[in-house]
Amino acid sequence: MSVLQWLFEATISFGSKSIAVREIIGGLLGLSSAILGARRLVAAWPVGILGDALLFTVFLGAVFSFGDETQHANFYGQASRNLLLIVVSIYGWIRWSHHKRLGKNVPAVEPRWTTTKEKLIIIPATIIFFLISMQIFKGLGESGQWLFVDTWIFTGTALATFGMSRGYVEFWLVWVAVDLVGVPFAFSNGYYPTGTLYAIYMPFVIWGFFNWLKISRSEQVK
Repeated sequence: MSVLQWLFEATISFGSKSIAVREIIGGLLGLSSAILGARRLVAAWPVGILGDALLFTVFLGAVFSFGDETQHANFYGQASRNLLLIVVSIYGWIRWSHHKRLGKNVPAVEPRWTTTKEKLIIIPATIIFFLISMQIFKGLGESGQWLFVDTWIFTGTALATFGMSRGYVEFWLVWVAVDLVGVPFAFSNGYYPTGTLYAIYMPFVIWGFFNWLKISRSEQVK
């Protein structure tokens, strides 16, 4: 059996459920990416991309799953979230790498708050993005109580990742808002490792916020 075949077939029993090993690995890589991002290290982006690629296959269970029937559901918002994260992360990787090349001791990003002008663009753009995404997921056949939550996780994640690439301090708070709905979503739909890691993300995200807040204040004084 090849490593790739093992990765797509391996599961761990959890009560009456079987959990894909790649979901656990993807979640751990996502957590590592958050920690690296809080420390302003460029490595946050490639680590995050790898984790998102694995989780993309998890949330398109009907296509990629080799486990039991509980893993055969498609959650387009979650899957699209990971796909979009890969695209935005490539942008962030390029941006941070370019900034890092300005000097050996130059950090990959300089945290700051968004300006009023930026808010006037970002807020309506986010609302439009959310409404369009919801209609797309409806068209793909997703419905029910989780449609709004799934759409917000997709929208909030895109917004937070873009903010991280730009160095916006308050976008750590967007991650908090994503985690608050991501935990019950994941547990209610049987994605226990993802739900657990969403919960574990929370203190690290809060730490990231205060870390960037401190840096933004100290660099503003200079």
